[in-house]
Amino acid sequence: MQRHLFSSCVLSLCVVTPIYAQDAADTVAPEAGTETSASFEGLSQAAQDALVAKSEGRPVSAENWMVAAANPLAVEAGSDVLRQGGTAADAMVAVQTVLGLVEPQSSGLGGGAFLVWYDAASGEITTLDGRETAPLNITPTLFQDDAGEPLEFFDAVVGGLSVGTPGTPKLMEDAHRRWGKANWADLMTPAITLATDGFTVSPRLANAIGESAESLQRFPATAEYFFPDGTALGEGDTLTNPAYADTLQQIASQGTDAFYTGAIAEDIAATVRNAEGNPGRLSTMDLALYDVVERDPVCVPYRTYEVCGMGPPSSGALTVGQILGIVNNFVIDDPTDANTWRLIGDASRLAFADRGRYMADSDFVPMPTEGLVDPAYLEERANLIEGDRTDGFVALPDVSPGDPEWDHAQLWGDDASLELPSTSHISIVDSYGNALSMTTTIENGFGSRLFVRGFLLNNELTDFSFETHEGGYPVANRIEPGKRPRSSMSPTIVTEDGAPILVVGSPGGSRIIGYVAKTIIAHLDWGMDVQQAVAMPHLVNRFGTYDIEENSDMVDFEGPLTDLGYEVEVRDLNSGLHAIAIGDTLTGGADPRREGIALGE
Repeated sequence: MQRHLFSSCVLSLCVVTPIYAQDAADTVAPEAGTETSASFEGLSQAAQDALVAKSEGRPVSAENWMVAAANPLAVEAGSDVLRQGGTAADAMVAVQTVLGLVEPQSSGLGGGAFLVWYDAASGEITTLDGRETAPLNITPTLFQDDAGEPLEFFDAVVGGLSVGTPGTPKLMEDAHRRWGKANWADLMTPAITLATDGFTVSPRLANAIGESAESLQRFPATAEYFFPDGTALGEGDTLTNPAYADTLQQIASQGTDAFYTGAIAEDIAATVRNAEGNPGRLSTMDLALYDVVERDPVCVPYRTYEVCGMGPPSSGALTVGQILGIVNNFVIDDPTDANTWRLIGDASRLAFADRGRYMADSDFVPMPTEGLVDPAYLEERANLIEGDRTDGFVALPDVSPGDPEWDHAQLWGDDASLELPSTSHISIVDSYGNALSMTTTIENGFGSRLFVRGFLLNNELTDFSFETHEGGYPVANRIEPGKRPRSSMSPTIVTEDGAPILVVGSPGGSRIIGYVAKTIIAHLDWGMDVQQAVAMPHLVNRFGTYDIEENSDMVDFEGPLTDLGYEVEVRDLNSGLHAIAIGDTLTGGADPRREGIALGE
């Protein structure tokens, strides 16, 4: 059953030509179109053309393969692999290792990732969980003081206490073992070369260093790298990283055993456990025991499509799926209508209420996964936001978790853990028809700020709830030994009749979910091409307040949404969407809020 929204368009809105504020850190977006080849020396003409296309709001087209990611140097590395007949899994390894060098504030060897893979030969979708794990030597009160009160967020973030066992190296190796064709060692070569010969510091990296100057200088090894001779790295500086090159050389020749055991593992554990002022619990045993987990994908019907992504411990596919599953009960064909955004916003609020209560690592807590995305349950939730067609539409005054079906009884407290944006997304389609969507992270900008062997370590443990109980009930996302923290990362592949038609994902903390849902709706419902869809200004509602992207035409919604009963905040909203649409040709879009491109042939 679909319900039409019976109300007129309340304003005229240009939705595809946003203007963004100058970048100040990982949470602020650069002005659209400011990236030029001068910021990335040695780019091919095709990559320079892709930067121009992005600045002009045009998608990039290709016939055979395509890669879209957050830095042109990384995209070029992946493109070289695809051009030589490599698979999307091969290209991902090249892209990720370069991103870890040139965009260290967002992802790297010291972090984790989720990967969604469409296999052209079998037609199957596989998801791999490379999320970090909590050390075995922890207790649920890790982030509480002696009085049992939760620590202040950044008191927990900076230092060793927040570091989980990294998963990205094992995920790269697992994906290559399953689906790769290229020589493993060769995939490290682009990053090793850049680390050895040097690369040009980009505007975004330079600005992020400046914004995080105090915390980056807390630990000597980190300060030495980002503040050589006591001065912050600046835009246009040439930076080398011989320690990173050495780490990759060892992984290239020995596989990831070189990372998870031996001298590198010992250095990681020692750096965490000896972090001055805030030591952590990670051990060499935690590293040696780490493994990637294959999970069942979560696929939710939307219109004539299926939207597939990563299940728990990611809340991404479930929450994106719930938003779309609720919206699926309505016709929304006008993005300039405030009631369209009321519908999307309240659907998101309902989904986030369920997320806060039920979603966590399903290896540790029972979850009503199927019940959360059951169409009948989502229609019940849609009934809550249908509105009164006689008296007009208003925002839901209160939102609470629903009661999805599951095969047991369990009472949970609601989680209010903070999840901040510092993440990156990679979308790839290869010449064989395989598609890869991978979101990769170290959590907060520059992670724990601990630097070892040429890379930063994550602060993913702060994605757990600092409180163990709420209202007398246990919190599902509380920290436990070996558990993986809940994430909002939402790598997504949309299919129609079993074949992929859209590969998409984004960074952005818990707002990732809204960014991805909006982009899917913009492309599928509103007919925008992928560049228009990723560039469209953001309206995001998670917990009641409607966030509107500043310096964009969306600020025109401030009044209408306020009139509907929402609290509204105009603010920086820094996504990093990278998308590939698959049809007669491939078309790619890269978020103008960041430095990346889409490139293909």
